[in-house]
Parts: sequence; structure tokens; C-alpha cells
Amino acid sequence: MFEYMGDRLSRAIKNIRGMGRITEENISEAMREIRLALLEADVNYQVVKEFVQNVKEKALGLEVEKNIKPDELFIKLVKDELVELLGGDYVPLTVNNGTTVLMLCGLQGSGKTTTAGKLANFLRKKYHKKPLLVACDVYRPAAIDQLVEVGKSLDIPVFTKGKISPIEIVREAEVYAKENNLDYIIIDTAGRLQIDEALMQELKDISDAIKIDETILVIDAMMGQDAINVINGFNDTLKLTGTILTKLDGNTKGGVALSVRHITHIPIKFVGDSEKMDGLREFYPVSMAERILDMGDILGIAEKVENLVTEEEAKDQMLKMKKGNYDLEDFLHNLKQIKKLGPLENILKMLPGARKMGLNNISVDPKQIGHVEAIISSMTIYERKHPEVLKASRKQRISKGSGRPVEEINRLLNQFEEMKKMMKAFSNGNMKMPF
Repeated sequence: MFEYMGDRLSRAIKNIRGMGRITEENISEAMREIRLALLEADVNYQVVKEFVQNVKEKALGLEVEKNIKPDELFIKLVKDELVELLGGDYVPLTVNNGTTVLMLCGLQGSGKTTTAGKLANFLRKKYHKKPLLVACDVYRPAAIDQLVEVGKSLDIPVFTKGKISPIEIVREAEVYAKENNLDYIIIDTAGRLQIDEALMQELKDISDAIKIDETILVIDAMMGQDAINVINGFNDTLKLTGTILTKLDGNTKGGVALSVRHITHIPIKFVGDSEKMDGLREFYPVSMAERILDMGDILGIAEKVENLVTEEEAKDQMLKMKKGNYDLEDFLHNLKQIKKLGPLENILKMLPGARKMGLNNISVDPKQIGHVEAIISSMTIYERKHPEVLKASRKQRISKGSGRPVEEINRLLNQFEEMKKMMKAFSNGNMKMPF
């Protein structure tokens, strides 16, 4: 997601490193590269033109203080403008104290039904809501069955009435939700291959039949600039409250995210970054801009681990890192937690400087993690906490217990010591983020 655009922008910014002051002459090449990077990433031409003009005007109007490097100020300016393009402030989903009703709409193939399940899963986890999925796609073959299967996989109820009028379905669903103490209704509506009057009228009739708190358009990010016309077409009739961009994990350049918010003024509320039922992330413009510029996505990592690590545990580990007391016992515990997050390479991509360090293209063999786990598990608790006692005889025992050669054990111990030094430096604020 955004890697292509990010690579080009990073190269453009790298070219202005070390400049003594900001002038029209010394930023002209960087601005040309940024312009090309955005255009090639499928960002709307008018948006690119406006972005480049704003950055250039603000850069040339800056008063650079002595203690701030001009190139660092320029990077901050590019980041701030990207944040503005992406919408500025984070716009949360509406979650009422009582019952909330959300209607999903979109073209066929945009991923509405899967997204409905992901949203229900998100609401249950984050807000402890009791969602109800409502099957209103009465035209597409097996659409109702698909939603039922999604609900079954998540253990979330699905309201179906077969192929009767969607207006009747939503009215009965509202009664059913109240009777069963379900407090978040998610309506999965019918899609079409293109916007047509019949589709829009049906969606309008549904919104007239029941009080809708959120009308969210699900958009396939791989549509590119066509997404803008789709959003405007739906918004003219329905007054959308937000969009969800799906398939941002696919072969997309990401430019649509920078275009749709700025042109349509409809906030992006979520992005879909995997096919799994937890593959839906809230859209934070600052976090996304930082990820584009290879500054990392610490917020994204935090969201992934928040259900695995308590705040108290996180503080305790940070203190250990700061004091240099982080040991192999802690590492083994973290390793087991990391395995629950999915492929490790997806986490590495979110670290600051990931592209610069080549972590965005790295492939981590799950077997290698298993080998590390086997080596540490073959140590005693004392050895994990005091690896300096690991001499030849102990390493031979660990080698037999784990089935791994002594050379591999030595390599792990050396890498762990290097990692400890880096962790301590980062936590003490002695290392700059590599962007």
C-alpha cells in the first residue's frame, strides 16, 4: 500500500538533503520529482497541481530558524500537505449509545459483503457492540448465502427474509434488533455493475424507511480515478457520510486515497488491507502520510498489538529496554505474541525507515521463527535472563535440545545483543528515525 508512491517521494526528498537554505532553485528538482511521483501513483492531475503549488509557496515563504535544518523543515512541510490531502483530521465512525444503523452501498465487486463482516467484527472488538448483519442484496445469486457464511464465521447474527422487498427487510430487521438487544445494524445492499436509477432509488427508499446514522460507500481502490465519479454519483442521491477503500493490499498505487478525499470532501473512514476478517483499519491521515514518507506506522502497529499486550505490560517492557534489561525470556514471550499478528513481514513494513532498510521487500520464513523459538525454549530460565553464562558446554546441550547447530545459536545471541543496543538507543531518544 502506497509503496510505489512512497519510494518516489523518498527519492525526491533525499535529493534535498544537506542544502543550506530553501530557494526556488534548489527545490525545483525535488518538486519536479514529487509531481511525477504523485502523477505516476494515479493521483488526480488537479490535486497534484494544487499540492505542488502549495508546497512550493509555503517552502519559499518559510523563515528557517538556526536550530532547524532546511531539509528537515521541507520534509515536514511535504508531510503536512499530504495530511491535508488525506483529510486532515481523523473522522470516526458514528457509534451511538442506543442503536446505530449503518448502510453499506457500492458497485458490484467492491467487497461490500466482506466489508460488512469486517465492520461488525471491528465494532464488537473496539466498542463491545452487538452487531446485526442485514441481507438486502436480493438480486445477486448467493449474496444472502455469502453474508450468512460471513456471519457464521464470526458468530455474528444475520437477518434474512429471502428475496422480498429490501424496504420490508430493513423494517423487520429493526424490530428484530430491538427484541434481541442488538445495538448496531449493518445493512448490506445490492450492488450494480454501474450506477443506475433503479439502484439509487432503492437505496433512497431504504434510507427513507429507517433512520440511517451512517451511509458508507465501499470503493475498490484499484478503480483509480474512476472512484471519484462513483463517489459523486452516489453522493448526489444519498449524501454519503464516508467511504471505505478496499483492496489496498493489492496491486494499487494508492493515489486514489489522495484524490477522493480532496475532490469529493467525503471522509475516508476505513481502508481494507487484507482479506481476513480483521483486515480493516481506521483511516488516520497523519499515520497514512507518515507511512507514505517511510516514517513508519507506529499507530498501526499499536492497533495490531492492543488486544495482545496490556498497557501495564507495554510500560514494563519499555522500561526494560530503556535500562538495557530486556532479556531472552522477554524476547521469547514477544515472539509468541508476534506469531499471533500474522506474517512478520507485514509488521516490518510498518517500521520507520522500512523501505530505506529494505524491510518492505523482505520475506520471513515462519520456519526461521520456529527455529529461534526452539533454541530459546531449550535454554533454562536462568540462561535466558543471563545469556552471558552460555559457554561451549551449555550451547552443545541447547543445540541437542533444539535440533539447531551451535553456529546458529551464536548468530542468534550476537543478533540479540545488537538488537538490545538499538532498542536502548531508540527508547532513550539517542537515535533519529531513519527518514
